[in-house]
Amino acid sequence: MYKYIAKRLALMIPTLLGAAVFVFLLLRMIPGDVCEVRLAGTGMYFDQEQIDICRENVGLNKPLAVQFIEFIWGYFTFDFGVSMWTEKPIGEEISLRFALSLQVAIMSTIVATAIAIPLGIISAVKQNTWIDYVVRTFSIAGIAMPSFWLGILIILGLLVWSQALFGEPWMPPITYVPPWEDPLGNLSQLIWPAVATGYRYSAVAARMTRSALLEVLREDYIRTARAKGLLEKVIINRHALKNAMLPVVTVIAIEFAFLIGGLVVTEQVFNLNGLGKLFVLSVGNQDFTMTQQLVMLVVLIFVLVNFAVDIFYAWLDPRIRYS
Repeated sequence: MYKYIAKRLALMIPTLLGAAVFVFLLLRMIPGDVCEVRLAGTGMYFDQEQIDICRENVGLNKPLAVQFIEFIWGYFTFDFGVSMWTEKPIGEEISLRFALSLQVAIMSTIVATAIAIPLGIISAVKQNTWIDYVVRTFSIAGIAMPSFWLGILIILGLLVWSQALFGEPWMPPITYVPPWEDPLGNLSQLIWPAVATGYRYSAVAARMTRSALLEVLREDYIRTARAKGLLEKVIINRHALKNAMLPVVTVIAIEFAFLIGGLVVTEQVFNLNGLGKLFVLSVGNQDFTMTQQLVMLVVLIFVLVNFAVDIFYAWLDPRIRYS
């Protein structure tokens, strides 16, 4: 097991290096740069000399090889550079938003797991009954409904209900406050986007739970357990569910990693200043340094989550052995 962990950790290096080369070259292939966007945004005439001065200030006049070496070397010195657009340290810009995006992703995962696994189990156990049809309809609706649309419905519902109950409309807070400073204010701000994204998340996980559990329930050892007279509840909880959770864990982990930087539209709906919003702004402004650091952060999260899932497999199913 320890050799496998060491091997997987070693394989992360070429994976991250390949992603770094790809995102660096891809951004440089896009026509234009941050200087052209910045000068064009002033609405004033500008010439090539002004563009060259701007490029010299942000470092775009350096050879690509030098820019790439500085990009990679920053990871060894923990210096992630300066944003070409805001001219602020990238580490500070990301850290201000990472806590919010991480908390929304965690809360969404908790909401989705709490809904998906029980519904998936019930749907599998009550296969082809009216309960199964209700759960499947719930899942299909969750997959079909965009998270931002549900977010809009939630906001409208909050406005209508607060107006009817308290006589004035209420909206979730806009300014992010850490949970240890104001738990109630933090919860009142982030629970709604967590519900909006967690619904779709739960729909995907519930369908996977149902299909995986149905497949396990058809195995020979389940039929043997029933023939021995074990209670159905014991068969489901002790024998079937644990083996059925392997693909479910994969889906939950991938969705969690996606949520860290993928809540672009949902953040706009709830006016959250998270990583998704920062990513859109950096791409629109052609802020190469910020964009490549955000992409590498998402790649790192995906790599770490997949690594954690592989290790978790061995605990979940002792039959899995890594060598």
